[in-house]
Amino acid sequence: MARGSTRPTSRDVAQAAGVSQAAVSLVLGDKWRGRVSEATAERVREAAQELGYRPNLAARNLRLGRTRTVLLVVPALTTEFFAGVYTGAARVAAEHGFGVVLYPSPEGIGPARDPFGSARAALDGVIASSMAADALTAIRGDQLPLVMLDSNPEGSLGAATVNLDIKDGVRQVAEHLLALGHRHFLHLAADIPSWTFEVRAQELTTRLAEVPGTHLRTARAPLSIEGALKAAETALAAPGPRPTALVCDDDNLAAGAYKAARRLHLRIPDDLSITGLDDLALSRAIDPELTTVHLNAELFGERGMQALLAVLEGHTPLQGDIPVHLVVRGSTAPPRPPEP
Repeated sequence: MARGSTRPTSRDVAQAAGVSQAAVSLVLGDKWRGRVSEATAERVREAAQELGYRPNLAARNLRLGRTRTVLLVVPALTTEFFAGVYTGAARVAAEHGFGVVLYPSPEGIGPARDPFGSARAALDGVIASSMAADALTAIRGDQLPLVMLDSNPEGSLGAATVNLDIKDGVRQVAEHLLALGHRHFLHLAADIPSWTFEVRAQELTTRLAEVPGTHLRTARAPLSIEGALKAAETALAAPGPRPTALVCDDDNLAAGAYKAARRLHLRIPDDLSITGLDDLALSRAIDPELTTVHLNAELFGERGMQALLAVLEGHTPLQGDIPVHLVVRGSTAPPRPPEP
């Protein structure tokens, strides 16, 4: 199209591709499968690209009654995990002509305020990651489709729930440490009333109880390195047999536990094995590198956005938890034999 000419229309694309405007609408709206051929769809996409055609989203949104905007609510932006969730969600959203607004709730996992004044007028749906089940009432009212990530699927207020298989991740940690010969455990638990942390505690207790002679103590800590340092130092210095393995609810808590161990002149992993959960960049920055459970945050965000899109289209979202896997590094080893 010549420079200075008017913006190309769907009619121009249809003429260039030798198809109807209806076919152009189906292809560019990603609703062509089963209605036009793959070859026709590719021809339409090529024509649109060559002409520099962009759909008039404002007009289309007005017709559909949609804003094509999704809100992603997270408790905070304190770790790269939620950045990964956003990246995955935004990538899938962009492929379908949606935008994602990231909103760190000022109240953490508690009730989130409506950042728009009228979220129902500004949004097509909400994805909430690691939030309490009733935290989104002010945002969604009873009108907006809601997908919950990292949330109890039983009794959820969401139209769909997407979870990582955290339970299996804790199982892998427990089996790894038990196989190394550990029997005295300390669980450094996040001091947050959240379903995902309850799952970790329950699964660790269950797995260790299956092996005779195991002992488990729990210390709770704020979800920060400094909070973990204080809680771990107090627990490790307490009277009685010292734990040989410290299971942390996430990698930041593990980093605090490293500092506590060194203050007490304990060597990792010779005197104390430590595990985390998340596999953040931090897990490879500390020395020795941390044995932890890898959670694919971007895939988590992708699946959350796919679930919301399915709900918007009236389809059933993909079922099943996202697999996780243990990454064994230098922070775990067999316990030292007791001194005679």
